[in-house]
Amino acid sequence: MATHEVVNQPPPFTSYDLLASDPALVTALERWADGEVADVADLARIAAQPQAATWADQADRNPPVLRTHDRVGNRVDEVDYHPAYHDLMTTAVAHGLTAEPWTLPRDRGAHVRRAAGFYLWSQVENGHLCPVSMTYAAAPALRHTSEVAAAWVPKLASRTYDPVLAPIAAKASAIAGMGMTEKQGGSDVRANTTSATPDPAGPLGPGSHILRGHKWFCSAPMSDAFLILGQSPDGLSCFLLPRVLPDGARNAFALQRLKDKLGNRSNASSEVEFDGSWALLVGHPGRGVRTIIDMVAATRLDCILGSAATMRQALLRAVHHTTHRRAFGATLVDQPLMRNVLADLALESEAATLLALRLAHAVDAGESDFARLGVAIGKFWVCKRTTPMVAEALECLGGLGYVEENGLARLYREAPLNSIWEGSGNVNALDVVRAMTREPACVAALVKECTQARGSFVVLDEAIDAIEPLAASSYAADAPLLARSLVERVAVTLQAALLVRWAPQEVAEAFVASRLGGGHGVTFGTLIPDTVIRAAGTLIERSTPRPAA
Repeated sequence: MATHEVVNQPPPFTSYDLLASDPALVTALERWADGEVADVADLARIAAQPQAATWADQADRNPPVLRTHDRVGNRVDEVDYHPAYHDLMTTAVAHGLTAEPWTLPRDRGAHVRRAAGFYLWSQVENGHLCPVSMTYAAAPALRHTSEVAAAWVPKLASRTYDPVLAPIAAKASAIAGMGMTEKQGGSDVRANTTSATPDPAGPLGPGSHILRGHKWFCSAPMSDAFLILGQSPDGLSCFLLPRVLPDGARNAFALQRLKDKLGNRSNASSEVEFDGSWALLVGHPGRGVRTIIDMVAATRLDCILGSAATMRQALLRAVHHTTHRRAFGATLVDQPLMRNVLADLALESEAATLLALRLAHAVDAGESDFARLGVAIGKFWVCKRTTPMVAEALECLGGLGYVEENGLARLYREAPLNSIWEGSGNVNALDVVRAMTREPACVAALVKECTQARGSFVVLDEAIDAIEPLAASSYAADAPLLARSLVERVAVTLQAALLVRWAPQEVAEAFVASRLGGGHGVTFGTLIPDTVIRAAGTLIERSTPRPAA
């Protein structure tokens, strides 16, 4: 028997065009994508379909399962995924989100287009994009050894998803993973104990090594190969470890267990043991960190993109809810304090998106000095801001935000991860200090980028003037103690400079006034009234979901 009628509830959050709903992304593509956006638009179309949301929900609710042995007791060390995971992977690979940009001409927008696609598809489901990111990032590391790159990079760049474990020569494509973290070392990879013994007669050719040791975190263990750090006779070196050897035999790769994680549930993260595992030297012996750092730089960029995507999706859901929900006699979105909150969240999202795409353009343009410092800054700041931002967006839905079926709960569980992966906050903050101390060209590139926004706001000009003194302070004995404060100031200055150049005037004014001018409190939703009056309408309109065509 019916006891009530359900009213005043927002419609389901489905069938929205993520590209048309994101003016900051559209601006970035117009500026840096060289006019070729068909793949991006198609991926946005697929992301708007209910099927994509179903895949995401199924992959998250049905996490991978470890299968160590077959029915008769043979060791197989395989992970079984829900079919929805493979659907998500098929779509990502088919749209060039893996290593394809590294095979295309430089400065033609390939990395920006791929970044835009990664950002859009991340809003559907985050977990499966871990192996997608590592596959993208493996290519520049493998190029340290031309023979290895020739065999593997074309397969990493393929648009055909091929999840079957087989020798690389027999596969249409390949997925790559990475193994650096060990129990005793964590971020201190130079403390790694995995040993690598040369054996030129091994099955991988003259660069063959035998690995013995472990990795405490190894994500996507069904990848075709992994970049591994191990201690060779010459010191810490980088190796490529294939799951399947050229003759079709399985490489020694013992999965001990899968991690039971807070979020990122569709992605299998494992503990793995090596005991007689064959791997191929990549780069110079004893230069493992230098070799793999190219991979880390690329995955850190994807961390920024993924965090910006999580912010954007949380914001869109908050605006959707408040647009359709009434309370106290008015629609939520029209109530002054809620407009303050939404405008503030929109500022954070726009700044994160623009920074992420600008850094992708730096990769396209070969701006290595700017990318070196900018990615480290963005990795710390954008990823660190995501958790409180998503928490505030969740609260805009009230109790419904805390319910799994409304999507914000999954985003909230995802939010902290990118701040931890590829170097936690402290690691990245100290990396910024290190770069400022040792690489003055990086500081010069950062100042040059920010200087292009001079003359619009006195407080921004003052912040730009402070960059070089801040860099000089990185030499001080207490610089590590103050690293986070330094990065915060520089990050906000860089975001403000980008918004001044590429965002509507009222958006840039609001960001500068709140983030640099003191017009902001500790929590979101504390913009001063003048800022809300001037900018809230524009910011909320730019964050309103647009129906898919």
